[in-house]
Parts: sequence; structure tokens; C-alpha cells
Amino acid sequence: MNLQAEAGRKGGPSDAPVSKSDLDSIVVRFAGDSGDGVQLLGSQFSQETALAGNSLATFPDFPAEIRAPTGTTYGVSAFQINFGSRLIKTAGDQPDVLVALNPAALMVNYKGLRKGGLVILDSGAFKEKDIKRAGFTIDPRLDGTLKEFRVLEIDISAQALEVAKPFGVSQKEALRTKNLWTLGLVSWMYDREMKSTMEYVARKFGAEDPIGKANAAALNAGHAYGETHELSGDIAPVSMPSVKVAPGTYRLVSGAESLAWGLAAGAQLANLEMVLASYPITPSSPILHILAKLKQFGITTFQAEDEIAACCAAIGASYGGKLGVTASSGPGIALKTEAIGLAISTELPLVIVDTQRGGPSTGLPTKTEQSDLFIAVFGRNGDAPIPVIASHSPGDCFDVAIEAVRLATKYMTPVMILSDGYIANAAEPWLIPSMKDYTPFPVTFRTATEGFHPFLRDPHTLARVWAKPGTPGLMHRIGGIEKDYNSGNISYEPANHQKMTDTRTAKIANIANDIPEQDVALGEAKGKLAVVGWGSTFGPINRAVSNMREKGLDVSHIHIRHVWPLPRNLGALLKSYDKVLVAEMNNGQMLTLLKSQYLVDAKSLLKVSGQPLKIEEVSSAIRSLLGSN
Repeated sequence: MNLQAEAGRKGGPSDAPVSKSDLDSIVVRFAGDSGDGVQLLGSQFSQETALAGNSLATFPDFPAEIRAPTGTTYGVSAFQINFGSRLIKTAGDQPDVLVALNPAALMVNYKGLRKGGLVILDSGAFKEKDIKRAGFTIDPRLDGTLKEFRVLEIDISAQALEVAKPFGVSQKEALRTKNLWTLGLVSWMYDREMKSTMEYVARKFGAEDPIGKANAAALNAGHAYGETHELSGDIAPVSMPSVKVAPGTYRLVSGAESLAWGLAAGAQLANLEMVLASYPITPSSPILHILAKLKQFGITTFQAEDEIAACCAAIGASYGGKLGVTASSGPGIALKTEAIGLAISTELPLVIVDTQRGGPSTGLPTKTEQSDLFIAVFGRNGDAPIPVIASHSPGDCFDVAIEAVRLATKYMTPVMILSDGYIANAAEPWLIPSMKDYTPFPVTFRTATEGFHPFLRDPHTLARVWAKPGTPGLMHRIGGIEKDYNSGNISYEPANHQKMTDTRTAKIANIANDIPEQDVALGEAKGKLAVVGWGSTFGPINRAVSNMREKGLDVSHIHIRHVWPLPRNLGALLKSYDKVLVAEMNNGQMLTLLKSQYLVDAKSLLKVSGQPLKIEEVSSAIRSLLGSN
């Protein structure tokens, strides 16, 4: 078998094998039991790939169960990486290589593999009971299940046990090294340096620890196995040139890391200390973990007893003159809703991070979706608008977080950031920016006592003044009951409520004049078809539009960052196209929003499967609308 002829392809999906000279990207998917260390395997291979200078995008695909029964399909953990010598924008539609460490991993993933692709199996895990537990009635290696693929069987479990013998570790610990053995093999297959992984093992276990030595030996043994098999012609290594990128310092970054750092940077630009009050929930929890390590930047983290308490604590921090931040996912955002209404009524800055997941209710805790747009824009009692911003990639989270802090402090309002599980967990190379390139927006607190009341407003932004409690002469009271426009005192007057409602609405609507006009991410500002997306659909839409434009189709890509208020030119821009296609991972929420605002006759490409949108799905929809084969 020649790995060179099956490991990757140029352009879109294809069933035909390709030669080494045609390779510009490869998609590899690792899969195994949730205790097999698949995420570590994938993340370390990603690190090696980034250090090799290749562009990449990853997709960690976690099981929802904390620890499902061993060998079951609902306990399968997977990690997909797309890497290459061209700019990579998605984790890839179809894997070219599937590494399956047990039968359940094969059952869950083999149907998505490209025809003619390579399957690497741990044959030591294919015992009769494990095969049946995975849902196969007959051994899939024998009944033709894998006839469309090339199959390489290696008893990885036995290899790991043998390599670990000299170090005196238990059988359980020895078997745990099979992820490192596999990483060694795959590192050899794609000509990867293993120095970073060796350093990781040494840091984690210590250079003299027996378990550390066993893992290091397993890594080297997997690599040596590949070299040995090259002599027999079974497999051959593939090497890719590095990608030409803008000069600077890069690092591999996840969306959760980038967003947390963006919040910290935003607080620094606003010259504020920050308080993150949060409650653990998948997939939002890493934001709390990351910010808890940044105390040196004036950041306080507080794990509350529930979602409501977390949001109220963040509001209290803002009342006290700090930047209040709270983070959650869909179910937690629902619980925070009343408290968010309090922040709207008191007109205090608050940044709310919603890392979306599949729903409703508990839904699909570890799977991705974009179904919280409606709750973000409309989901509160009363007329209670807030700005909503959506990040489109892991690296983009940094700038989105800074923008959220800017709007929250300038307009004295809660701001919601929409991320999702795919963005939060995925990783990509990120050019570390210089903070000198960002314009500070320091907050000015009210200190003058003359004529003070807490709802005095800036005539341009309509933002109320921000007075720190304890400032001499500025004692004041705020709360959730309606306030008098002219004094800040409680008021039940009908005309006053009308005026306050209109003012809060106008304040948010006017933000449209303080954000960039909507641009075209790819293509022309008019034409036959615009594909509109938001959030994490950026990569597949952009790549699909690029592919279709190369084939001569008149199609453009528009990607919306400022979800509410919408950019002031968006309506006119959409009407400059003959047709509009809205692609999103929900049941049509952005589609409904755009129709309601602009009466545009848009079509939809909707996906609610817990899995990211694919390039081919978008390409097929484009071809259908433009009548092209």
C-alpha cells in the first residue's frame, strides 16, 4: 500500500487517489475510547504540525458522557485535523486517514472516511466481545465493511505493552501509552519532529519517572515501526512544505484561550480591573479556568453556586466600578436571563459569553450548534435590547472580546458574545498581535457632584454616567424597577416608562453607527448569489465560495459579526444580489432575522446535527441555486 497515493488531495473531495505532487492538504481523524488519550494525541500532533509551518484547523469531538462504558459507541472520543501547505480554513469534510483504536471508534467514524482512504486499526482491540459491543455482527475486517478503503492493521496494544516492560509499570499504565505509540507512527508518516512531544512528556511526568520513560519509549517505538515498515514498502512518509504567512510570532490557540485573553486585553484597554463570575458548564468552563491563571492582570475569578448568582455577582462587580463578565452555554444563559434584564434596567456594563451547544435543555453538551441567536437578540422579558457579536474562528475571538468590552463600557450596557463548542475547542495558528495596534478606550467615572443623578446621559451615546459607590457626594440607588428619566428615582408614570423604553432602544440602535459597515468576505459587492453566514460557519462557507468562484460561478460570501444591531448597510448590500443563501447550524434563526429586518427573499441551508457545516454541503447548495452541475 502506498500512503502517498491516498493521504490527501487538492481542492475538494474526490474518490480518486492522488500523487504526492498533488498534495496540498490532508485530513486525519484519530478516534478511540474516551480513556485512550485521543485528545492528547491530537493536540500534540497539532503542535508538531504547527511547528512544521503547516496551516491547520482542528476539530476535537468529545463524547457527552463523563466516562461511558469501555468500548461503547457513545464513549468514542475523536480528534480531526486538516493540515497542509495552503491556507486551511476548516477541519475538513472527509478524513483521508482514520486511526481507530477500537471497534467502537471504527463503527462511529468509518462511514465518513473518503473512499480509497487509509484505515489504521489497533488489531489488539478487535476481540469478539469488543466487536459485538460496538454494534458489529461480524468482524468488519472480514465481511467487506472496509472494502472501499485501504486497511493497515497493527497490534498497537501489544506494541505498547512490549515497549513498557523494561520500566516496571503496570499493565494498565502500559496500555495507556498506546496513544503516544500511535503519535510516533503518525509523526513518522508526516515527517514531524517529536521534540515538542518529548518535552511535554518530560514536563508532565519528570525525566526519571517510569511512566514518563514508558511514554517516551512508546513515542520512539511508534516512529521506529514506521521506519521499519518503509523497508517493506507498506507505507511511505509524506512531507509538506510550510505555508508562507505574514511575519511575526505565532502560536496554536483555541477559541476559549483567545476569547479569555481578549477579555483580559479589553479590560486593560478600558483601564479596568475585571471580575469573571461563572458557573461550570460544557463547553464554556475553560474560560473560567484560563482567566483564573491571569490574576496578575487585575482579574478576579469567582465560581458561583449557580448561574443566577454568577450573573448577579458580575453585575455587582460592575456596580462597584469593575468590568463584570459572566460566561455560560445555552442552558445557563436561559437561567441568567432575569439577571441580564437587571443589568439592562440598571444600565451597567456586563459582558456575557455564550459558548453555544446543541439543545434544547441539556441537549448535546459536547456538540456544536448555533441555536442561541434568538435568545441572545430577543430572549428577555420586556423590550430589552442588547448588542450581540459573533466570533467566526478561534483567533477571531480575541478581537470580538475586545469589541464587546468597548461597547459595554462606552454604552453602559450588557453585551453578548456568541461563540460555540466548535470554535471554543478547535485550534488554529494565531499571529500574536501587538497591543500597540489597539486604541485604548479608558473609562471615565463620574466625579462631579453638581446636578448628579445616576441616569444623566451622554447626549451622543445615550449612555448613563458611571459613578463608583463611595465617591463623595455621589450616593445613589439603582435597581430593577423603572426609573424616572430626570431623577433616577422609582417611577410608575406611563409616559416616563415610554420614554425610558424608547431611550434604551435608541441607545442600542445607535450602536449601528459605531460599528463597521458590512463587508464582503470574498467576491463582489453585487452579483447573482451571496452566501450569508455568521459564527463558526465562516470556514466552510469561505472555502466553498472560493472553490465555486474558481469554477466561474458568480457567488460571494458575506459573514456577519455584529448580529445586533445589524450593520447599517447590510440591507442594501443583500438587495444587490439576485439571490441570497443563509447557511447556519440551527433551524433558520438568522434567516428569520434578516427576513424580518429587510424583507429579503433568502433561501436557507440549515444543519442541526451537532456536527460542523461541511464545504461540500455549501458547494452543493450553491450549485443548486445557480443551476450548475
